[in-house]
Amino acid sequence: MFLPWHQYVLGILFATAGVSHFSKSKMYERIIPPYIPGHKTVVLLSGIIEMVLGFMLLNPETQSQAGWGIIGILFLFFPVHIYMLQNERAALKLPKWVLWIRIPLQFALIYWAYQYV
Repeated sequence: MFLPWHQYVLGILFATAGVSHFSKSKMYERIIPPYIPGHKTVVLLSGIIEMVLGFMLLNPETQSQAGWGIIGILFLFFPVHIYMLQNERAALKLPKWVLWIRIPLQFALIYWAYQYV
């Protein structure tokens, strides 16, 4: 059984994003709000979770669980986007408009993941 091409895209996007948590862990640690403890652990765990969910999305037997998991993790990332808007160091020198556009983009990704539940 073949999955729709856009499902492969989202799965690979999440798996790749998860890998980047290991190759660019310091960058990810900078964008985590200070009230969240264990930045390094959070970065590595979220990377593992993103990779697992990305691969699960590519399997018809686990795609529904992956879709819900992706939706959940995307909601958990909202504080990071807000923190990046409020803190210049966390903004990674990105223009404000890019930081603002990430919020509606998050909702678009949630809708995209919802297609597979």
